[in-house]
Amino acid sequence: MAALKKNQYDAYKDTEITTANQGKLIIMLYDGALRFLKIANENMSPRTYDVVNTNIIKAQDIVTELMLALNMDEGGEVAENLFNLYAYMKKRLLEANIAKDTAVVDEVLGILNQLKGAWSEVAAGDGKGAAPAAKPAQSSTPREGMSFSISG
Repeated sequence: MAALKKNQYDAYKDTEITTANQGKLIIMLYDGALRFLKIANENMSPRTYDVVNTNIIKAQDIVTELMLALNMDEGGEVAENLFNLYAYMKKRLLEANIAKDTAVVDEVLGILNQLKGAWSEVAAGDGKGAAPAAKPAQSSTPREGMSFSISG
């Protein structure tokens, strides 16, 4: 019975992702990264470092996807600044994972929360939900070799 519920949930999430507009997809990515980093932080004090490592890597994968979603040709300075911010967050997450440092994870959580808020405003104000710095969605299927789940 539990497997059936999981399959139904996965089907629902797949439909949600394939029918979402660009802005909603970006916000979903931020939500996933925030959730994974919170799980990582929660598991630092009981010292379950395998869980910490796994969730920080998932957040790094999402930040990579956010970098790849940028339209550097049309996004101009905004896209450039976002790219630099994403690169900084990836570097800090690598450092946090090596040192198992909650303060660094908290720093990245703060940046992600601010960016998510900005994207939420853009998505709410734009009928299409896409910002100039984001590329139009290219495909609903993951790229070969890429695999991560927003649901955990």
